[in-house]
Amino acid sequence: MDSEPNASSPDHEARMSIVEHLQELRVRLLRAAIAVGVGFIVAYLIDDDIFAALTWPIREVSHGKVLLIGTGVGEAFFTKIKVALIAGLFIASPAVFYEIWKFIAPGLYQNERRMARPFVISATVFFLAGGYFCWAVVFKIGYAFFLSEYASIGITPTIRISEYLEFSTKLLLAFGITFEMPIFAFFLTQLGIIDHKMMVHYLRYAILAIFIVAAALTPPDMISQFLLAIPLLMLYGLSIAVAYVFRTEKAGPAAATAADSSEPG
Repeated sequence: MDSEPNASSPDHEARMSIVEHLQELRVRLLRAAIAVGVGFIVAYLIDDDIFAALTWPIREVSHGKVLLIGTGVGEAFFTKIKVALIAGLFIASPAVFYEIWKFIAPGLYQNERRMARPFVISATVFFLAGGYFCWAVVFKIGYAFFLSEYASIGITPTIRISEYLEFSTKLLLAFGITFEMPIFAFFLTQLGIIDHKMMVHYLRYAILAIFIVAAALTPPDMISQFLLAIPLLMLYGLSIAVAYVFRTEKAGPAAATAADSSEPG
């Protein structure tokens, strides 16, 4: 008499993996959405400080001469909602990255699953660093250029607050996401999907892809695209270094084990 299929058999795992994976994805997305929702509430409660921080760069480079205006009855309210959502994502980023890790962890080896804390911490740090770099450096350079273009034609700019904040938050999010490149490089290297030689070999294609991504993630002007593409190129170089360092560290113990096993007993 045939025995019943083992619940841990490969056939059973193959049948269940897709359904379980989709269920797990739903749970992780729901928890991440709740975390962002909590971050949104916190951001909405401190929206005055967020608005002051977001408008500081353009006021700084214009010496307070730029006039930010509203032209619609509900413009201020809906602008606050949009900004609070982006700010909520930054506030909730540790929880979001944790849920991402919990989703991909079942496909990793046991020793790789122990990297949850380093992943969450490093991903959060790079995400926030990307946003801060955009706010502290890119905004000043970009807004100084745009305002100089107004000055060159003798026009005093009057800017809609909704357009300004939408432009700013998109750039902040774009820089936050793209600063994750070294983190992706580390984990893809650990999983054996890429290595530093592959990244060097495809450098020319990476440069093209970076400019395409910069064009897709930023508003439609060349300055914003270059302001994102240049840090991306530097991050790609850092990613190559990360792939090289952690590839050699991973290969070292394996090589040592092989050498020990080849020695006569």
